Amino acid sequence: MITPRFSCTQTEESVVVSIYCPSVRASDVEITVDDTLFTIHINPYFLRLNFSHALLEDDESSAKYDPSSGNLTVTLTKAVKGQTFDDLDLLAKLLAPRPSKPQGPLIEVLDSQEDAPTEDEELANAAERLSLSQEQQEILEGTSSFIRLVNSTDLSEFEAAENDWQLKQELPEAGTSFKTSTSQNYGFLNLHTGYFRHVEHTENEANELGTTAETAEIGERRKLRLKHEDEKWDEEYYMADYADDEYIQELIHWKHPHGVPQTEIQYTEEEKLTMLHLASSTQTKDLYLTLLTLLFSYAYESRTTQKDPTPESGWTLSSLTPAFSALDPAPYVSISSDPNKFDSPELLATFVACYRRALSFPLYRSFALAETCRTDVIAFLKNGKRMVLRCLLEMKDILDHHDVYYVYSKIWVDDYSVWIQSSSDETLRSLAADVERLKIPKSELGWDLERLESLTQEERESDSDDEDSEDEIERMLPAPL
Repeated sequence: MITPRFSCTQTEESVVVSIYCPSVRASDVEITVDDTLFTIHINPYFLRLNFSHALLEDDESSAKYDPSSGNLTVTLTKAVKGQTFDDLDLLAKLLAPRPSKPQGPLIEVLDSQEDAPTEDEELANAAERLSLSQEQQEILEGTSSFIRLVNSTDLSEFEAAENDWQLKQELPEAGTSFKTSTSQNYGFLNLHTGYFRHVEHTENEANELGTTAETAEIGERRKLRLKHEDEKWDEEYYMADYADDEYIQELIHWKHPHGVPQTEIQYTEEEKLTMLHLASSTQTKDLYLTLLTLLFSYAYESRTTQKDPTPESGWTLSSLTPAFSALDPAPYVSISSDPNKFDSPELLATFVACYRRALSFPLYRSFALAETCRTDVIAFLKNGKRMVLRCLLEMKDILDHHDVYYVYSKIWVDDYSVWIQSSSDETLRSLAADVERLKIPKSELGWDLERLESLTQEERESDSDDEDSEDEIERMLPAPL
């Protein structure tokens, strides 16, 4: 079955579901409404939506199909008129199945006591078993196993077995997998592999792992990333940007539109299409920490282009994000602590990784600019998951339109765009407060920034003194005849 494109809106009395299903027979549509659950089947499309409040299928409900546009519009009556249905634009959340309700056993054993068979009955049963073919015996054994399974399983689990989309999915526990290959997983929750098998034949300038991208373990990736950053670090480049920072100051004082609190965020139809994936992953601290690195690279790219992407934008996003260029996501320090609390050392290590890349690779290399980008990240988080999702969708749009760097959208941004919809605004705002309290000493970056800035300042003052001396000498010279 195909999950069709759809969108949802509401009025005071109803919820309207618009479904794009071209070239179908409207007479074949099957619609079911069960409390908060709405299901529609029209071959080859199938859609199940779980709303926040109850719906009714009454005389006021309707379904209209427009064959010219291929749109099916279903109007459903609200059980409580005037009730507001939340998050109708978060499509992945609507696609999530509602929790199944435990019920009693499908087959109840009334009496497990049976009379012992007589000697004649045992002989008859033995003769019958001998006359059965192997295939018939397997069928009987399978039927017996099925009855035992149903007898020990509640109805919800039995329905889940029949309907594969309802099966509960959990990530495998660490250490339970048996590896028979040298390939390493990467990307969102380490769910991806195989995207870099032929990387030597592509112009992926952001990839720092080369042909080892598929086989390098996380520890090796991190060592290669840090080594590459040290190799790319250029003291003279940093000093030049520190001395001549007129345009960088313009970038720093630019007001990012996503940093301003907004009462309502509307997504475009194209952005809504990217939400039509269903994720069952568990939210973890590591995902939030890596999210910070994605938002930082987005903040740098959007600020330095003032939200007018250039052909280099895909490279900038990919190069500034450690999880992209080196397949090296957070955390960058190992701390055993409360999974619901973000510790300063973890946050510091996360932003140090971002700052090192911002001072080694892109066009403008300024510590002050990196600090401003961190301020942007704080503002994004304060505005909640809808704003964070908007940033991710814009980031995804840039990557998707690049013939090489689209791969990072596939292994990271796609999944993040789904996962963030189920996150908590309170968690994001709490994370924003932790990041806002964070202090990042320049010494943590591993390069002597304060010394370089001091030398640059001395050279600037020396040049200024030289200019003053030249001006004084010119004033002392006699005027030309």
